[in-house]
Amino acid sequence: MLPTLVRRRWTRLSTRNLKPTWKLFTGDASSSGRTLARGVSSGAEKISKERVDAVVIGAGVVGLAVARELSLRGREVLILDAASSFGTVTSSRNSEVIHAGIYYPPNSLKAKFCVRGRELMYRYCSEHGIPHRKIGKLVVATGSSEIAKLDLLMHLGTQNGVSGLRMLEGFEAMRMEPELRCVKALLSPDSGIVDTHSLMLSLVGQAENSHATFSYNTVVLSGRVEEGKMHLLVAETGSFESRCEGVAELELVPNLVVNSAGLGAQALAKRLHGLGHRFIPSSHYARGCYFTLSGAKSPPFDKLVYPIPEEGGLGVHVTVDLNGVVKFGPDVEWIECRDENSSSFLNKFDYGVNPQRAERFYPEIRKYYPDLKDGSLEPGYSGIRPKLSGPKQRPSDFVIQGEETHGVTGLVNLFGIESPGLTSSLAIAEHVANKFL
Repeated sequence: MLPTLVRRRWTRLSTRNLKPTWKLFTGDASSSGRTLARGVSSGAEKISKERVDAVVIGAGVVGLAVARELSLRGREVLILDAASSFGTVTSSRNSEVIHAGIYYPPNSLKAKFCVRGRELMYRYCSEHGIPHRKIGKLVVATGSSEIAKLDLLMHLGTQNGVSGLRMLEGFEAMRMEPELRCVKALLSPDSGIVDTHSLMLSLVGQAENSHATFSYNTVVLSGRVEEGKMHLLVAETGSFESRCEGVAELELVPNLVVNSAGLGAQALAKRLHGLGHRFIPSSHYARGCYFTLSGAKSPPFDKLVYPIPEEGGLGVHVTVDLNGVVKFGPDVEWIECRDENSSSFLNKFDYGVNPQRAERFYPEIRKYYPDLKDGSLEPGYSGIRPKLSGPKQRPSDFVIQGEETHGVTGLVNLFGIESPGLTSSLAIAEHVANKFL
């Protein structure tokens, strides 16, 4: 457990006032070339250590849900994030959709956690006043060749335990949504939308009320297994970026470590010495851009409208957020990470939206919304999906691995938590707490 004084200073000031009791290197760090970003060097002296109960690395929506769940169960939880606040990466760059669970193979983690997570999400939002709406979704076939795929989605959803699914003829769907054009549609009444920021803010508050501690601007440089425990070496983000090297300021010795670093989960895992690299899946990144609808007096659709899924995503769909803003996206653009070995994934990706990408959106959207006017799409935002499979590969499931898989006591890795990660967040947290406590 962190001493009270240390915990209080850490909450306010990150690691900047937690000075090591010994200098890290016997000589000049720049001349030695040895840093702790790659593990403990033979030239390193001891730095100050803090024993902690549970550390969650990553303050995205899944990390926040895990931290809340662990703290509610009486664990002393420390949440570390390299950014200056919570939810600044993938969790703030998505469609804000609560999925029903119709896309995923039966008995997969995505299927189980999406269905359970949806139930928990609606309950949590209702109990804690989180803005949300169960508006329903139409997955549409715009040509006869897509009907078989729609039938498969109906079958998958039914096997996954999604209730209320109904296949509609084109005229029935278009009666619900007059701007829509399709030959058949699958109605999912349990799909909805949520204010993700309000959700994350609530999770932070709940965790803090249960005595969890947040340390933003904090990078986990590396870790090692010593005497059966994981040791984490951390530093302040600012000092790491200014020096372009990892000089540890503090060593944490937790009983439980949850790697919920999202886009950086695999890169972090590779820096945990004692964890076999064969247990770390490959990383793939798919950028998705969103465009907003301008010039419309009112949203063209009341429900979410999704095309048949495409490789790497669910297709360019239309969503309406709780402020009435109509968004189209995301598309799929496979990209490379510029520096996967970095200790921080801050600013490693280009999140700009090229206005010219709209030219690819218009024909896709007009398949189901033919009256979309030229010039009505404006660049919105983009997000990056942390995928475990790349182009032309079969979609991957979530990977949640503990000691029974990799043999490292007290380490839980969360890999490939892409969509439906938001919907699944509370269920993932429940699973981690049930299995690894």
